[in-house]
Amino acid sequence: MYWLLKSIHLLSLSLSISLFAIRGVWMVARPERLARRWVRIVPHVIDTVLLLSAIGLMLLLRQYPFVHDWLTAKLVALIAYIVLGSIALKYGPTRRIRVIAFAAALMVFAYIVGVALNHHPLAWFAGLQLQP
Repeated sequence: MYWLLKSIHLLSLSLSISLFAIRGVWMVARPERLARRWVRIVPHVIDTVLLLSAIGLMLLLRQYPFVHDWLTAKLVALIAYIVLGSIALKYGPTRRIRVIAFAAALMVFAYIVGVALNHHPLAWFAGLQLQP
């Protein structure tokens, strides 16, 4: 069951970020494409599968936010990613704000991946030892 859930999670994650990146490019270059019906529906379906697989993995592994600091960091970052993505693709009042929010959302996504891979809130910097 673990491998199935993890595979679903990783596939939906890949599809989700790919579609987000494509929509970000369209937001700048071809904003009319964002109005297509499938573009408004498919990402929500994929993100729902992603969230459900994450919840399934959490329950299966018995690792919970607010108990495990790295999952708390992922959850907080996920909320930031959703807010920034919404600003980038829908609610940003100017193109400049949308582009900045899009870039920030991609950076938050990279942080989330780093936390997931390292199981540590410091993400990509978890293994570094700072010398005095």
